Amino acid sequence: MGESFRHQPVLLEAVRGLVPAGARLLADVTLGGAGHALALLEDHPQAELFGSDRDPAAVAAAAERLAPFRARILLKHLRFSQVGGHLPAGGVDFLLADLGLSSPQVDEAGRGFSFTRDGPLDMRMDPTGGAPSALELVNRAKPERLREILQTYGEERFAARIARAIAEQRQRAPIATTGALAAIVSAAVPRKFHRHLHPATRTFQALRMEVNDELGELEALLAMAPDLLAPGGRLAIISFHSLEDRLVKTRFRTWADPCVCPPRMPACVCGRTPLGRILTRKPLTASAAEQARNPRSRSAKLRAFERTAAP
Repeated sequence: MGESFRHQPVLLEAVRGLVPAGARLLADVTLGGAGHALALLEDHPQAELFGSDRDPAAVAAAAERLAPFRARILLKHLRFSQVGGHLPAGGVDFLLADLGLSSPQVDEAGRGFSFTRDGPLDMRMDPTGGAPSALELVNRAKPERLREILQTYGEERFAARIARAIAEQRQRAPIATTGALAAIVSAAVPRKFHRHLHPATRTFQALRMEVNDELGELEALLAMAPDLLAPGGRLAIISFHSLEDRLVKTRFRTWADPCVCPPRMPACVCGRTPLGRILTRKPLTASAAEQARNPRSRSAKLRAFERTAAP
């Protein structure tokens, strides 16, 4: 399992550099292939690590890869929204979330994430959870809802055309595989827009985000993070989508400057105090060398926040 779920962690050196000195409790809530977690454990022999992932295959692979550190780790199969019940309030020194897909999730056709490898239309990060799959979404959602999903999460300019094409095809026969869906999308997108990006890229991204409620789960993590961090503790989030990055940036700014007084007020009277400070005024991105080694790092953006007030 560990070998089959290998994943190259993005922005690894930047993540390592953000961990505060003397950290005692580390949390990686997107274990994936355990690349980040392994480096954190090696760098901080005095620390314990809590690791979680909503993909049970990732948790199993991480347990195998991190076996030499078993005395210092606790791994759980959890969504972001469930993490708060497993971590001590005000006790986490470093909390990491890498919002990208792991390479094995994309590369394994049976997971249904890939538009280049034909497989069942699934896209669930946790296929054991009983949540509706992309198969159900694509074949049952109203065309108006599909268009909204593609526009919102995929920023797809041809959302209406794609939604109509999907609705017309499923009247003839259910759309059951990633290959079938990719072909429908490709036919709906004008040929001149096929040059630089696979025409199904944005559609698959949007459907995956909807199936897994990715923005909702990120909102839940951000809502609880300040209460989980110890004074001086740091939160690091790696995003790959503009909506995710915007959400993180906005929340960090609110934490750093929560005042809601009108600009004309000579002094703050609302009583809201900053929760900490932003460590990354601009997001950290992958170097040219890293992008050459790992093309999937090109869209990665890392933002970090330090909790300076006691919860």
